[in-house]
Amino acid sequence: MNPLRTGRATVAVAAAVVLSFTSAGFASGASGAAGDVPRDHGGDEITVGIKYDQPGIGLKTPDGTYTGFDVDVATYIAKELGHDPSDIVWKEAKSADRETLLQRGDVDFIAASYSINDKRLEKVDFAGPYLLAHQDVLIRADDDSIKQPSDLNNKKLCSVTGSTSAQNVKDKIAPDAQLQEYGGYSECLTGLQNGVIDAVTTDDSILAGYASQAEFKDKFKLGGFKMSNENYGIGVQKGSDLKAKINTALEKMVADGSWDAAVEKNFGPAGYQNEPAPKIGVIVK
Repeated sequence: MNPLRTGRATVAVAAAVVLSFTSAGFASGASGAAGDVPRDHGGDEITVGIKYDQPGIGLKTPDGTYTGFDVDVATYIAKELGHDPSDIVWKEAKSADRETLLQRGDVDFIAASYSINDKRLEKVDFAGPYLLAHQDVLIRADDDSIKQPSDLNNKKLCSVTGSTSAQNVKDKIAPDAQLQEYGGYSECLTGLQNGVIDAVTTDDSILAGYASQAEFKDKFKLGGFKMSNENYGIGVQKGSDLKAKINTALEKMVADGSWDAAVEKNFGPAGYQNEPAPKIGVIVK
């Protein structure tokens, strides 16, 4: 039996099981919330949470493969933890499910455009950060009317339903922006391409990933407005020993040039002006 799939111990033998795991050298995460399942990280298989629907970040393709910057980062981390790519079990980590997946022990770690913030730190731990992104806008390549954030006033600004990005712009930057909410960013981009939408807003890394798709080549550009700081971290279970190990892997990825190569591979076609690799533990407010 793969130790990553070890079942939940009964209450009657819980203390004995924990002692047994400890003496056997298994690494277990502390219980961040009721119902947490300690996971050990031996064996061949490792389960990683990613986004399935963000081109350039985390995307499950029609042929069942996975691509994107987060996928490349996660694969590198898994290698440093002793796992071949074939050992990785990818699991979809939707934004609303990420803390629950970690707390239940459904995944070993999450790399899914997962911004570090105080609310999330109450429930999970983060390695990193490994990318500093910013809220930005994507506009048509031939549109010269939006040169600064305030130019979004009276423009049709699109984001996905439930996102706070567009509302942040309207509340703090361009109160006369006309908010348009669609079901997904792909719909926003179609509207942008057709002239129904003037700008799409979310993290610049996500926008760059969409704009880097072949069908959108040379059609869009990033505003470069940096309207917020989003420190992407690798989510782990509260108290997990994986945090330190992943930090070591991230430092190596930057040092050997693999981080820069992954940025260029996934975001380069959009002309994404990325920030340098952040320092481990340094959160930019």
